[in-house]
Amino acid sequence: MSEQEIEPENSSSGAPIYRYENVEPEPFSLASGDEESIEAISRHIEQHVGPVTGVFHELISDKVHLDVHIVAPTKDFPFYTLVTSGMSDLPMTVPADAESPAYAELCILLPSTWPLSDVGQADSTPTDEAYWPIGWMKFIARFPHEYHTWLGSGHTIPNGEQAEPYAADTKLGCMLLLPSISLPEEFRELRVTDEKTIHFYCLYPIYKEEMELKMNKGVDALLDKFDEAGISDVIDVARPNVAKKKGFLGLW
Repeated sequence: MSEQEIEPENSSSGAPIYRYENVEPEPFSLASGDEESIEAISRHIEQHVGPVTGVFHELISDKVHLDVHIVAPTKDFPFYTLVTSGMSDLPMTVPADAESPAYAELCILLPSTWPLSDVGQADSTPTDEAYWPIGWMKFIARFPHEYHTWLGSGHTIPNGEQAEPYAADTKLGCMLLLPSISLPEEFRELRVTDEKTIHFYCLYPIYKEEMELKMNKGVDALLDKFDEAGISDVIDVARPNVAKKKGFLGLW
């Protein structure tokens, strides 16, 4: 089923809301990696961020072969940078009036203290305190290909209808796609051919209340509050909730 066949709702800000709870994903389709694309993305990462020090490889892939490239913290970028390759092996199903890129990859930024050594592909689950950012990167990267839909800047993907917390040590429960503010602007796009340019979106984990603010007042209202509070794109599982209501009147 394509996104055009799903009747959207409109949020208070006028943004469409698409729901996929009752939509069956496409059946399993074994995929292998595009070596030329993997190499091009790896070179792009190393040119603009730093040496790739490790890769989480998929053994069996559905729709697209997703690897996660790891760049260790450096002086210029004192955090782990994780970047997917494989999401852009297929174009997303972008509506003609959306004017959004058809090819994308994702990145997520983790603090230098993140226990990546605890992440084991064989026994990790999406709710593990160390693994959930990687698990959600891969889920979101595969999502548009499973449901014949698209993702772009400003889109949010909650952990269930109520944006349930990702893990026991955090109340963050929704992903917001935006360009990274901590990585160079040159990293945001990779032109592969005249017909194919890959756009790199950063995943910003947000709280349920922040998601609701974004849906009600628009993404700019949320970003204004991020700016006021100095919120970074580097994950902080205990960062302040900029949309949490305060006072006995429940005011923002």
